[in-house]
Amino acid sequence: MMTPDYRVISIGTLASHPLWNERGEVRTSHATCTLITAGDANILVNPSLPIQALTARMSERTPIKPAQITHIFMTSFQRDHRRALRGFENAVWLLHEPERDAAMAAYKASRDEAVEAGDDELAALNSQEIALLERCEVAPDSLAPKVDLFPLPGVTPGNCGLLIALPGSTVLLTGDAVATYEHLEQGKVLPHCANLEQAQESFREAIEIADVLILGRDNVVFNPAKRWNQ
Repeated sequence: MMTPDYRVISIGTLASHPLWNERGEVRTSHATCTLITAGDANILVNPSLPIQALTARMSERTPIKPAQITHIFMTSFQRDHRRALRGFENAVWLLHEPERDAAMAAYKASRDEAVEAGDDELAALNSQEIALLERCEVAPDSLAPKVDLFPLPGVTPGNCGLLIALPGSTVLLTGDAVATYEHLEQGKVLPHCANLEQAQESFREAIEIADVLILGRDNVVFNPAKRWNQ
């Protein structure tokens, strides 16, 4: 059985970094985008940049072309995790089931409110989001050999990471459960959470399980809670 491989395609960022004492949006937010190759599967996680920018990043970081991507996995359905989604129409789009269900319920409620208020434009926008969700499939527990779902709810109702089992170590793509190195270092979650207690528990679980972390809005880091033998 082949060992999975991973590579960060683009490093994410927050619109406003609360641990840098920033107020208001000072940049365009986007999630960290990672490519996982496992056997015949080429899994792109969080295609957050616009498709032209993401295609350019892929050409810089991997020989794999956008047309060769077999699966898109989104750690959450937030808009800044999926700007290039429509650029991968031939791939299978995957979401953790609780995230898909929660997002579907929220967009349907928003559409109904817009229809009732006579706001046709907002109703149409919500319908477009619902159509994207309907195109998404429920992610199986294992996306490929040694690449498994690792639910990390709290920041969003169904935020979900991916756990990659490598010889002698584990790598966890955390999504926004662990946003940046400063959040990791200070033991903090993002300030706006669907469920704060769940988010804090997910943060702790991520730290307990992984040797290496790919952070939701940052780079690959060694887990400071783990001891590494040089």
